[in-house]
Amino acid sequence: MRKETAFFIYLLERYAEEKGKTADQVLKEWDSMELTDFIYDMYEIYHVERLQNAFDDIDELIMEHKENLGMA
Repeated sequence: MRKETAFFIYLLERYAEEKGKTADQVLKEWDSMELTDFIYDMYEIYHVERLQNAFDDIDELIMEHKENLGMA
């Protein structure tokens, strides 16, 4: 397994745990917002930061997505 994939799975599971959701629920949410590939591709930044920084960034991406759709 590639290091990027292993980290993405770790990030997904920890994020889901932080939000009180399942990893499947979070992945479906990210997929529906077309954020999954972007988050995966952020490996170089996310893996060297505090995990909470990645969570904060992901939350910001989700909020921006919802604002663009008039949902926030």
